[in-house]
Amino acid sequence: MIIAGGTLGGLGAVLAITPPQLSTSSSLAVGGAGAVSTATPPKASTAAPTHKATPPKAAATKTPKAASGVFSGPSVYVNYGNVQVQITVSNGRITNAVALQAPSGRNDRFTSMAIPILKQQTLAAQSDQIQGASGASYTSYGWFKSLQGALAKAGL
Repeated sequence: MIIAGGTLGGLGAVLAITPPQLSTSSSLAVGGAGAVSTATPPKASTAAPTHKATPPKAAATKTPKAASGVFSGPSVYVNYGNVQVQITVSNGRITNAVALQAPSGRNDRFTSMAIPILKQQTLAAQSDQIQGASGASYTSYGWFKSLQGALAKAGL
C-alpha cells in the first residue's frame, strides 16, 4: 500500500512539474528569454536574400518508360522451395509472367493452383500490387519479391 501510494504520489509530482504536451500548436513557446511573441509580425528585412526561391516541381506526372524485353527477378527462397519470376515487357506494359522456379513435390498441388492466379494478378495490376493466392502464402510472397526485382530491372 505504501509503495503504491508513493508511486502515485511521485507520478503526480512529476506531472505537476512537467505536464504532458497535448497540443501540437507551434505558437506555444517554452518559458523565459527564448519565448517568441506571435502578437506582432516580424519586421521586414532590407538585406538581400541569401538564396533564391525555386519553383515547385511538377506533381508526380510520371511517364512510363517504353521498356521492352524479358526480365527475371531474383530467386527467392521460401519455406517450401525457391520462387523466381520472369516477366515479358512490351512498350512499358507487362505482357506475360511465368515462374522460372516454384515449389514442387508435396506442395505441387498448391503451386499449380497459385501460379495462374499470381500471373493473372500481375497482368491485371501491371505492378507489384498483387493480392496473392489464398492457401499459398509462401509462394505468393516469393512471387511478390521476385516480381519486384524483375520490375526494377525493367525500370517499371
